[in-house]
Amino acid sequence: MIEVKNLTKNYGNNKAVDNISFTAEKGSILGFLGPNGAGKSTTMNILTGYISSSGGRAMLDGVDVLENPIAAKRKIGYLPEHPPVYGDMTVEEYLRFVYALKKAKLPRNSHLNEICELVKITDMRRRLIRNLSKGYKQRVGLAQALVGNPPILILDEPTVGLDPKQIIEIRSLVKKLGKNHTVILSSHILPEVQAVCDKIVIINKGKIVADDTAGSLSEHLGSSSTKVVLRVEGKATEIEKLLSGVKDVVKVFTGAVIEPPDVREYHVESKPDTDIRREVFRRLANRNYPVLMMRSNELSLEEIFLRLTAGDVIDELKGGKA
Repeated sequence: MIEVKNLTKNYGNNKAVDNISFTAEKGSILGFLGPNGAGKSTTMNILTGYISSSGGRAMLDGVDVLENPIAAKRKIGYLPEHPPVYGDMTVEEYLRFVYALKKAKLPRNSHLNEICELVKITDMRRRLIRNLSKGYKQRVGLAQALVGNPPILILDEPTVGLDPKQIIEIRSLVKKLGKNHTVILSSHILPEVQAVCDKIVIINKGKIVADDTAGSLSEHLGSSSTKVVLRVEGKATEIEKLLSGVKDVVKVFTGAVIEPPDVREYHVESKPDTDIRREVFRRLANRNYPVLMMRSNELSLEEIFLRLTAGDVIDELKGGKA
């Protein structure tokens, strides 16, 4: 478990981190997000013991990072944005070096074999690290974080440089690791965070501006109305008239042609706590207008992130969960 309470970091008169608090439970994956200069890297550097805080506490599995930094570091597997690998070593030599450095207690050969299988680098073990692709260097960096089987994993941009297939594999691995570890995942790929993380913490200007699930944040930040987005083929004026006539519909916006000759996207806003999808589908089907797509217009994590870090709804959240 990770517990951050009233954490502060000052650089002269500048507060890089301003009295922040959050927790991450065992067996969970926490997405830690923030724009450049928000205090995200500073917070992660405090958690890993790289720098000290000016105030507050950071507890890792019950150990205070400031009071007992050596014991706290033993609890962590850390993958920084730029993996700490040595190009003149082979993968095998490097992992054995990390094993010795961490004074790991697990049987060395079987433990390293298991890690290499997990991150898919078994075939690279005799290769010099400097000759590996960026993606494989990233995998070696993830492997070193897993040496010693630490209870806490802090992963900063773990999929940087990976191809789409490798990204899917690492996402799957991170989800698997989250079942038995406490994981903090920092990434600029917001769909990745949304797909993997149980909870999202967003920091902006040194303060926590969101701490909740993506779904709850979307619900909290969205308008009180309900929105449905449709893609329909047919005459726009008639479709708009049909949609406007559905009970509880407040507004219909008709977009430009998406697929010639007459497939358009329609944004339909209805009264709060109403579900118009079935009636919309029935009316369009009765008039033989094909519905090619229909979805609720929930905020994506990217939209949540932009709203919060742009500062236009931070004041609105002060009384809520975030």
